[in-house]
Amino acid sequence: MAVYTDVSDAALGAFLTDYNIGTLTAFRGIAEGVENSNFVLRTTEGDFILTLYEKRVDPTQLPWFLGLMQHLARHGLNCPQPVPGRDGETLRRLANRPAAITTFLEGVWPRQIQTAHGYPLGQALARLHLAGTDYTAPRANALGPDAWTPLLESCGAQADTVRPGLETELRDALNRILPAWPGLHGNQDLPRGQIHADLFPDNVFFLDGDVSGLIDFYFACTDILAYDIAICLNAWCLSDNGDFNVTCARRLLEGYESIRPLSEAERDALPVLSAGAAIRFCLTRLYDWINTPPGAMVTRKDPLAYLKRLRFHLSTTSIKDYGL
Repeated sequence: MAVYTDVSDAALGAFLTDYNIGTLTAFRGIAEGVENSNFVLRTTEGDFILTLYEKRVDPTQLPWFLGLMQHLARHGLNCPQPVPGRDGETLRRLANRPAAITTFLEGVWPRQIQTAHGYPLGQALARLHLAGTDYTAPRANALGPDAWTPLLESCGAQADTVRPGLETELRDALNRILPAWPGLHGNQDLPRGQIHADLFPDNVFFLDGDVSGLIDFYFACTDILAYDIAICLNAWCLSDNGDFNVTCARRLLEGYESIRPLSEAERDALPVLSAGAAIRFCLTRLYDWINTPPGAMVTRKDPLAYLKRLRFHLSTTSIKDYGL
């Protein structure tokens, strides 16, 4: 979440006349994240989130995201629900951007990751995967393996302004990861479905030690289910220094497999999937580090934190190196 586009009081007031959510009492931007402009709305009817869609989100794909959240909620997953306007539509425009209001979820995301978060996180991820099974409309992963080389090329020599030699190191990593990627170059494919693809700690809310909700589905897509686990292993079980919390990883997988057991092929693929997840976030963070506009109310994220994760994964040869 972030704020790239300012919203005037007059524009917001006019926008809210299309909704039946009470009278506005407070409005503030949310600086966390890097993708869309997000605001907390407080009205006489409660709290809501207002999102203006920016940057990588294709407006034609928004009905897919909003529909997925509605589908998952119908299947018991606690995630934000699009709020329809008086005309029944959930998607409109504000400040020359596509915009939507969604419900506000109770709970807090963990500023300090604990091993105890692993098991309920794994369960929530598995439930998401199962709930998405009959959401049959596919959506390609716009930031999947086909996007990684073009992303690096778009950064070019500017990558070395972040760290000398970074461009070459990332290119060498891609030359190792892409030939081994499941489903590419004749490699065995793995089970696919709807994945969150961005389940970082700030997208998972907890209450009383359990997951109370999942948010920010705007990278969701149809892809390898175990890749979603790999993203979580990077985000929850590896520090910015590249230190691996094997206990947290075990608990995450135990929680996941208590709901959806993994095949041996999925477990064996976790090292390359984890390396792919690390380079994906290293590359997008690098791009944002170079291209974030001056003055944007956004917290830029350090790409080098994911370089250290990438180095850890490339040093492994099998799932045994993870202690799993």
